[in-house]
Amino acid sequence: MRVLPQALAAARAVRSSQIQLQSSQRAFSTGNRLRSGAHEEHFEPPSGWLFGVKPGEKAEKEGWENLWVYGFFGSLGLGVVGYAFKPDTSIQTWALEEARRRLEVEGILKEPESKS
Repeated sequence: MRVLPQALAAARAVRSSQIQLQSSQRAFSTGNRLRSGAHEEHFEPPSGWLFGVKPGEKAEKEGWENLWVYGFFGSLGLGVVGYAFKPDTSIQTWALEEARRRLEVEGILKEPESKS
């Protein structure tokens, strides 16, 4: 079987363009600009203490911590209250009320007496 010279030349062109693309691409983490944007060392050597706080010392609270705690638990509380008072929209409840209403109209079921 003979390979067509045009197909062979096209395959070589595709391979060479792929090699050029691979060599021109870089990973994001290789650029010096991306790694040291703040001009300071980002690595803190391990101190051996949990969160860098020595035993017996109290950790300083940061400004966002209170906002996060009150926002999280406040929204959680509102969600629980909203879930507790949500309307019952199940198909079973609707069908039971509709069946009771139709039976009352037909006279099969007596109307419930009010407790007043």
